Amino acid sequence: MRYRTLGRTGIEVSAHCLGTMMFQDGSNSDHDDCVRIIHAALDQGINFVDTADMYGQGESEEIVGKALRGRRDDVVLATKVHFRMGEGRNRGGNSRRWILKAVEDSLRRLNTDWIDLYQVHFPDHSTDIEETLSVLSDLVREGKVRAFGCSNFPAEEIAEAHHVSERRGLGRFRSAQPPYSILARGIEASLLPVCERYGMGVLVWSPLAFGFLTGKHRKDQPIDLAAGRAALRPAFFDPAIAENAAKLDAVEQLIELAASIGCTLPQLAVAFTVAHPAVTSAIIGPRTMPQLEDLLKGAALTLDDATLDRIDEIVPPGVNRYNPWTYFPPRSLTDTALRRRPLTERAAA
Repeated sequence: MRYRTLGRTGIEVSAHCLGTMMFQDGSNSDHDDCVRIIHAALDQGINFVDTADMYGQGESEEIVGKALRGRRDDVVLATKVHFRMGEGRNRGGNSRRWILKAVEDSLRRLNTDWIDLYQVHFPDHSTDIEETLSVLSDLVREGKVRAFGCSNFPAEEIAEAHHVSERRGLGRFRSAQPPYSILARGIEASLLPVCERYGMGVLVWSPLAFGFLTGKHRKDQPIDLAAGRAALRPAFFDPAIAENAAKLDAVEQLIELAASIGCTLPQLAVAFTVAHPAVTSAIIGPRTMPQLEDLLKGAALTLDDATLDRIDEIVPPGVNRYNPWTYFPPRSLTDTALRRRPLTERAAA
């Protein structure tokens, strides 16, 4: 396993990061099995583990805490804060009030005294970014957090956050966690260059494109829209929709390409993401031990220029074959009040 420095933090992390979203009820709820998977990943050289408080409402963090007993010093541990935890008001978001509560809860579940990378899981436009950066800076000074980053922030909000940090003398985001895959290359246009400009580490999620790059879904083969992930968002998988048909067309070509270089489609997909100079680590999120083993077999895969050129032909640089932000549409698009002037002010004359 190769190691890279996370931005300019000086922290060395493996080029594969073990994601633990699948370690919860509804995916893999066998805690002992999940612990074995984590240990297997660590034994193969992965030293970077990513989780979040909202994965299983804390269950994933608890599993990770169990797995890291006796091995904590050797692991770079990342978790996140933002999404609602439990019932009641003020139990989510990016406010000082909530982050101070949430970090203590995460530390307890993870059975640790510090978090190496504490990430803001999603923007919160009801809270000034200065408020969020201020409390995160305090947590670094207190030693509870070593560095902090952001997840699912667009490029313009990352740039704004850095401007606020500089203006107010606050700590800054040291990393970003965006979605990135062969089928979703939009971040190559602006987000990745912005991260490079600010010296940020980048750990990318969904390198398998919500399962489309596993090879499970194929063109001209029926997709059960009432089962598994497809049941949650049928429109994301329905082959009758043009966007999904385009994904399936690309998958067929990518399967041929993977076979021609002697690897599996998932191995090709993950290797593609870590070949980008702005990407520090790709999050792999296995649910089972065989899935982990297959991905780790491809860790040494080097994609030559001819292979990357062929991928560029199938999905051009900067192009999305689907919208990777489907699960997190920005409020600027979902709130009509932000897209429409009052009726009396809409006319030009």
